Amino acid sequence: MIVAGDDAGIAQAVAALAGGGIVALPTETVYGLAADATDSAAVELIYAAKGRPGFNPLIVHVAGLAAAERLVVVGDVARALAMRFWPGPLTLVLPVRPGNGIAPAVTAGLPTLAIRVPAHPLMAAVLRDLGRPLAAPSANASGRISPTTAAHVAASLGDAVPLIVDGGPTAGGLESTIVGIDGDRVTLLRPGGVPAERLGVNGVAGDGVVAPGQLASHYAPRQPVRLDATDRRPHEFLIGFGAVAGDITLSASGDLSEAAATLFAALHTAQASGAYGIAVAPIPATGVGVAINDRLRRAAADR
Repeated sequence: MIVAGDDAGIAQAVAALAGGGIVALPTETVYGLAADATDSAAVELIYAAKGRPGFNPLIVHVAGLAAAERLVVVGDVARALAMRFWPGPLTLVLPVRPGNGIAPAVTAGLPTLAIRVPAHPLMAAVLRDLGRPLAAPSANASGRISPTTAAHVAASLGDAVPLIVDGGPTAGGLESTIVGIDGDRVTLLRPGGVPAERLGVNGVAGDGVVAPGQLASHYAPRQPVRLDATDRRPHEFLIGFGAVAGDITLSASGDLSEAAATLFAALHTAQASGAYGIAVAPIPATGVGVAINDRLRRAAADR
């Protein structure tokens, strides 16, 4: 069931979550599949609905920094980043606070928790009214294209999600940037809505999955994806950018923020076209273009 993102829809979402259910909700990045992060049975519903592997941890969304400090240990560097970028598309991976009540499956057995404060007013209202932290990965089948509209959620998950709250297309279009913090060291774990150069990053992720979005194949349409394409091969759907027009374009003017906002919607359109393959024009690897290219590389990876 898709309901409007008004007061009645928010009340329905809160009631469903309080009752141990799962609900798809918009954030400023993409739509998330939310459950009470302290309810183990509800969290397992997320993994089951998405077909998500159990070793892949979840991001927990909270109402503010004070709520985060009840769940994780927030040092000086983390606090400075939180005060600058929260609410917003930045996730911090921090040491868990003992006895925080978070369901074990959320952390996938890791000693850290990925946490952020979302900026979307609808998600913020649900967090406020529910009064509990929400685990909320993207509301799509695991490994597939992330959803930026309620219709994307319904097409990907179908009856596996009983309630979708429609807040319109998401503004950011890309998932949050994820950084791990150990003392003064800030390690980029996943590029996203906040460019790494604004975060004082001084480390890169090693091997292993310690945060969401690190699987080699992710964000993938059903068809094979070819990158850095300047022309269309037979039976391909071409997603353009800048001077490369394509069947549709991420941004005719070459605006990276516009491209980020339209990336997943374009991949959904290309997937639905019936073309044998999908080609994507070159995207500059600067600013948010780093995150766009990260998503595209994973979408094009071997499956």
